Amino acid sequence: MMPEVTVQIGGRGFEVSCQEGEQSYLHSAAKMLDDEAQVLSDQIGRMPEARMLLMAGLMLADKTAAVEDRIKAVEAELAEREAELARLRNAPPPAPNRVEVPVVPASVTDTLAELAARAEALASEIEERTLG
Repeated sequence: MMPEVTVQIGGRGFEVSCQEGEQSYLHSAAKMLDDEAQVLSDQIGRMPEARMLLMAGLMLADKTAAVEDRIKAVEAELAEREAELARLRNAPPPAPNRVEVPVVPASVTDTLAELAARAEALASEIEERTLG
């Protein structure tokens, strides 16, 4: 035998049957419906039971549809990001930057060494003349 659960919606008790172990889910769903019924009762006041349940159910369905739309949008955005990530992972690595390092020709270094040697020789010669 299925368990019977009493749920409160809009200040009214309803006997509902459910599968064994699903009582907590039923109470959660009834609470959501009761929250909508409470909004209606605050705005409109007391109304026939069937109308209250219908309107509360429609308000809840509207919220659910909005959440589903948002989930679809987020899933589409996630799919785009995953595709972009896959493209980046599979893209060939960028070509290495070519850096030009100038090479000083040997003739220039030889000339500089020669100039330095001559300058030193001149400096020594001048020093000798001054001291001598």
